[in-house]
Amino acid sequence: MARYTGPVCRLCRREGVKLFLKGERCYSDKCAIEKRNYAPGQHGQRRSKQSEYGLQLREKQKARRIYGVLEGQFETYFDKAERKKGVTGENLLVLLESRFDNIVYRAGFADSRNQARQFVRHNHFTVNGKKANIPSMELKVGDVIQLKEKSKDSALIKAIVDNMGSKTAPAWLTVDTDNLTATVDRLPSKEDIDIPVEEQMIVELYSK
Repeated sequence: MARYTGPVCRLCRREGVKLFLKGERCYSDKCAIEKRNYAPGQHGQRRSKQSEYGLQLREKQKARRIYGVLEGQFETYFDKAERKKGVTGENLLVLLESRFDNIVYRAGFADSRNQARQFVRHNHFTVNGKKANIPSMELKVGDVIQLKEKSKDSALIKAIVDNMGSKTAPAWLTVDTDNLTATVDRLPSKEDIDIPVEEQMIVELYSK
């Protein structure tokens, strides 16, 4: 499946905000936004007033890039959110947050969503004791993810696990650092989701 494989720091610069796509680097002075806080390319430093459509498009692109979702996948998520009861924009964010790879990241088993996606694809985790390697898998309340025993031998994963105690898991997850599990206690609410996206603008974009 096609996926963006270029330098992800360009994506943050294009959106003009940190999308936290490179883990710890995003918190350091090496972050591209800290060095060059303007869009990439020859005309990146030119400031131009964006139209309403342009602002709405940027919000959608930010959401897509934060969660690593392709255009077609994002439209599918929006259609599903629209059919669910409740506020469409909030439903959309909850669906994205419920992705398997995002929960691996939120639980602290990976430093970025991209890294979490790789770990899931490489069969490092189980869901409810069963093999699961689909990053987009939607987890439900009560689902339990667990790091496989053999994966603990990986130097990279061991370094991340050793640092899990310094991370704070979201209120809707229970993380057991002894058994290396994470349980979905409830679905996240809008207040639990801290991404820099105005979801209502995405709804307005798709409503045109």
